[in-house]
Amino acid sequence: MGAGAAAAGNGGFAPVTPNSPNAQNTRTAYFVILAFTGAIFVIVETLLVVFIWKYRGRGRPRTAEGAQVHGHTRLEVIWTVIPVIILCVIGLVVFWELPGIENAPAASNPLHITIEGHQYYWQFDYPNGARSIGDLHVPQGQVVDLDVVSADVIHSWWIPALGGKVQAIPGRTNHLWFKAIDTGTFAGQCAELCGVFHAAMKAQVVAGTPAEYHTFVTTTARADLGRNEFQGTCATCHGMQGQGGYGPNLSHNSLLTQPDALAAIVRTGRGNMPAVGNTWTNEQMNALSVYVSKHIYKGAASGG
Repeated sequence: MGAGAAAAGNGGFAPVTPNSPNAQNTRTAYFVILAFTGAIFVIVETLLVVFIWKYRGRGRPRTAEGAQVHGHTRLEVIWTVIPVIILCVIGLVVFWELPGIENAPAASNPLHITIEGHQYYWQFDYPNGARSIGDLHVPQGQVVDLDVVSADVIHSWWIPALGGKVQAIPGRTNHLWFKAIDTGTFAGQCAELCGVFHAAMKAQVVAGTPAEYHTFVTTTARADLGRNEFQGTCATCHGMQGQGGYGPNLSHNSLLTQPDALAAIVRTGRGNMPAVGNTWTNEQMNALSVYVSKHIYKGAASGG
């Protein structure tokens, strides 16, 4: 519930402004249901206050019984038929909008990207073999087809402006699609309690022009891989400069200068640290090793 309220629009009252056709369909269904439930709430609460005032005790003894009403066929039919009509209307709207939520546009030539959930980050694999962590880069205006998997426990991928949630379940591949209508950065978060530091498992979709997307997957992703890995994964617990936080201080740990030892702990975990890199390639480990030895390691801690 906390994640939902934080990501919702209008102070948590409504969904965020949609930036994908399926998100727009979801928003439409939401407001139809809200209109009915809001009207019912106002009517019921108003009648409750009126009846409490009108039929208050007015000094009668507590043991005195009020006037007894025995059946009212017309009233009973009305309060049965009206809810049935309301449910039918809601059902029709939901089933009308559902295909637009579930099914991507026909002949859309989608871009296929795999999302892999880890404790506590998201990893993205692009068609040309590029990888990124935390930030998913996509071209504006193109349908993106997501294969959502998990490397450890159950997670839940959710970018409110770009459609609904989908579970990332170990051993299973789930699917979701979206199409960014406008360029921009769209925030989300894992919506499934997946461990002790679940709250830090955030995500962003960066929708750029097709040229910006091409530059990212062909050049930027590989050149920036080490920094992206550290800031998107390690810094979640250890701080952006390795200064410590939820996890211990790494900035003076000589492990950062030992590639094999670093790879072992990243791939297998230690203590409360999960195996964050259990699916990482050698290229990823090399990129991380180079980055942390140059930019995070500050030398051995001085005695004193």
